[in-house]
Amino acid sequence: MDYQTFRTTVLPNANIKKITLGSNTAFVLLEGEDGLKSISVNIVGPEDFQMRLQEDQTSLGVPLPQQVFAHYPNNSKLITELLHIMPTLLIIGALVFFSRGISGNVLSKTQSLLSKSKATKAKSTTTFKDVAGMDEAKEEIMEFVSFLKNPERYKKLGARIPKGAILAGPPGTGKTLLAKATAGEAGVNFYTISGSDFVEMFVGVGPSRVRDLFKEARANTPCIVFIDEIDAVGRARSRGAYHNDERENTLNQLLVEMDGFTSTSGVVVFAGTNRSDVLDPALLRPGRFDRQIYVDNPDIKGRKAIFMVHLKNVKVDGDMEEVAKKLATLTPGFSGADIANVCNEGALVAARNDAKAAKFSHFEEAIERVLVGLKRENRVLSPEERTVVAHHEAGHAIVGWFLEHTDPLLKVSIMPRGSGTLGFAQYQPKDQYLYTREQLFDRICVSLGGRVAEQIIFDRITTGAQDDLEKVTNMASASIVHYGMNERVGTVSFRKENDEMTVEKPYSQATARMIDHEVRQMVNEAYNRTLELLNEKKELLVRLAEVLLEKDAILRDDLREILGPRPFGEKTTWAELTGETEKNEETDNNSKKENENENKNENDNKNENENENKNDNENVKEAEIKQ
Repeated sequence: MDYQTFRTTVLPNANIKKITLGSNTAFVLLEGEDGLKSISVNIVGPEDFQMRLQEDQTSLGVPLPQQVFAHYPNNSKLITELLHIMPTLLIIGALVFFSRGISGNVLSKTQSLLSKSKATKAKSTTTFKDVAGMDEAKEEIMEFVSFLKNPERYKKLGARIPKGAILAGPPGTGKTLLAKATAGEAGVNFYTISGSDFVEMFVGVGPSRVRDLFKEARANTPCIVFIDEIDAVGRARSRGAYHNDERENTLNQLLVEMDGFTSTSGVVVFAGTNRSDVLDPALLRPGRFDRQIYVDNPDIKGRKAIFMVHLKNVKVDGDMEEVAKKLATLTPGFSGADIANVCNEGALVAARNDAKAAKFSHFEEAIERVLVGLKRENRVLSPEERTVVAHHEAGHAIVGWFLEHTDPLLKVSIMPRGSGTLGFAQYQPKDQYLYTREQLFDRICVSLGGRVAEQIIFDRITTGAQDDLEKVTNMASASIVHYGMNERVGTVSFRKENDEMTVEKPYSQATARMIDHEVRQMVNEAYNRTLELLNEKKELLVRLAEVLLEKDAILRDDLREILGPRPFGEKTTWAELTGETEKNEETDNNSKKENENENKNENDNKNENENENKNDNENVKEAEIKQ
């Protein structure tokens, strides 16, 4: 019978003598007037039957001492217990099996597979012709290639071949590309491996892989080993309680292999990282990594060269070099990867618009997409929000237009973007490495322009200035805390090193209060100056916002018509930013002067020759008369 029938007919009325459990059946022994009788009950499982049996007897009011419980048969109980301990017995047996060396060959093969280096011989088709915008780094790398190709040239002079070099710099600047080009140019064995390939869950695998890598490299000298993202194993070793023994053992083995008792010449190690500040000092010392080659973001001429490399693969409408020059002026601070992305996005925009070739406007749209995200034309703003955004962006634009130490304005837009941006003002910053206090102060004023415009026009403020206020706070705090540009705090810098374990500030509470006061005072001064400027230009602010609401975007030429020419001038073209035209004009003028001087000298020489000939003729005539 099934359990429900058993529960309703048998359990309340019958005198149950014994219940024995099977896997899917319970055997119930009943005692009645006719003697003993056995019935079988279909069950889901023994545990489920036991639980339901006890619950049902309790619900029927059977006292606990009189309740019947199910039992396993004696042989079944033994089998069940054996099944429970079987996994433990198997593990113990396997350990005994391996410890006695019965499967020594299998274990040794497993260990050798784990400890074998994951480095691969690189076959790169990239050469130095494909690398642009990093001429200094290329020169240093090419010197290593020259060392390996012709070592005798340097050994004759007593020079030692450098052991290695760290390629450091921001992400996307071309460190790995430089290593690929070295592989293509060197003509020697080239091994490449990632720093994370040394890290494994098993103890001792990392150091063994390092040993295997350098063993193979020494057997194939001269060769180059490139370790990408070396900070995965090369971080500074911990001095406190928090450390990773396996990673530090891998680093120790790497240090010994690069410069230890067994180190040999002919193996040059390159390593790439964008976190050189966290590397162990022992790794950076001369004899291991002799040089640190910093690969920075390219300048305007470097960006033009990189654009020329990537635009070769794109069908461009117009002169490629002129397009590259214009794009280089619009992309300060872009890395090589950003530039490659701009070229690809420009081609995608052109294809999306069914254009036969990529135009300059397509690349401009690609730059905007990289900077602030994709247009979100489906996002609907209420008329009130659009009005606030228009006046906010107009405030930024006017402050940037009429202050001296600001970047030229390219475009103002109130079109929502994918990054959550409701509007933006695009500037054209130049390649600049030093900033004065006045320049930082004017930049703070520009960032405050949107918030001040909202205050003037609507007499209330919104949450749209959050990003602006973060920039203002960072710039004001940096000028006082890092750059020593405040008279009261003094010419000190409290910039901390990148130590995650440091929680204390490197100055007292009194100094912290002073810094807070000076930061607030600096921001308030900038706010008051911006408020005064926008109150003075309120008519232009309203007019510019109206045009923005009408057109959604305003370019530089439209800004000149609305606001007039910029009082402090603009440097926006390739010639103005690089000074090449002036240099060419000076060269032309000098050449012109040199040509004039040469012509003058030739004329003087000619006159002297004519005078000499004239004198000779007169002397001949006199001699004839005397005769």
